[in-house]
Amino acid sequence: MKNVLNKVAAIHDLSGIGRCSLTVIIPILSAMGIQVCPVPTAVLSAHTGFADSEIKDLTDYIPRALGHYKRLGEDFDCVYSGFLASNEQIDHCLDFFASFPHALKVVDPVMGDNGKPYRTYTKELCSRMGELVAIADIITPNTTEAAMLLGENPLQTVFTAQQAKSFLARLAEKGPKTVVITSVELADGTRCNVGFDKERSSFWKVPYQYVPASYNGTGDAFASVLIGAILKGDSLPIAMNRATGFLELAVKTTYSYSSDPRCGVMLETCLSWLIQNPTLCAYQPL
Repeated sequence: MKNVLNKVAAIHDLSGIGRCSLTVIIPILSAMGIQVCPVPTAVLSAHTGFADSEIKDLTDYIPRALGHYKRLGEDFDCVYSGFLASNEQIDHCLDFFASFPHALKVVDPVMGDNGKPYRTYTKELCSRMGELVAIADIITPNTTEAAMLLGENPLQTVFTAQQAKSFLARLAEKGPKTVVITSVELADGTRCNVGFDKERSSFWKVPYQYVPASYNGTGDAFASVLIGAILKGDSLPIAMNRATGFLELAVKTTYSYSSDPRCGVMLETCLSWLIQNPTLCAYQPL
């Protein structure tokens, strides 16, 4: 059936405590005027940054949901995958992407952060993530995940501009048309998000002011704003600028309250910024 609003199938986990994944994706894209159809990969009492989280794997649910959507004649403008709970879910994501060939294919290769993989991610699951990257239009890894996908040292924390461009271009060679790497520290001291548009051979960076805290779920929030902006017609650098600006606002707001970093950013106080849809031009060539 024809979509009145842009419609996104979001294949992510649902965590009860800690703002991340679907509890971040749904409000952000909704504030941007986009309908989110959640396809939960797992239900967690709290995200994996909390000890002893209760996890319910929903691997068997995903193909049943896809089958129902096909019977309904549903269509999606974007299919967006994130945290996966099993190797089989790679196959189910591939089926989802193949079933909606005209949809924008976005893969957030959620595998790790701070130089190491997440505790729920096996070596096989990490290695198979490359299969999703190969068919994606857009990928949004952090520096740890970018290094893991390239077989590089995930503990590298500082990059020259040329190294950042090399990472972007090499990831694009694996299939995606657009690569955005988040939370990059350049050798000149700049903190930024960097991107590459393969079709236009253009590299971009959007600097942001560093805050000495790390919050769970910021990658999900960034990717969601980026996707929303692109679906609404923004160019890549403006979409990156919009996502970076929202995250900077949300992180600074949260930091001022000394909130528990595991609980993520206080996006509830910042969603109106997305509704206002400000014009942003702080992006720069990389």
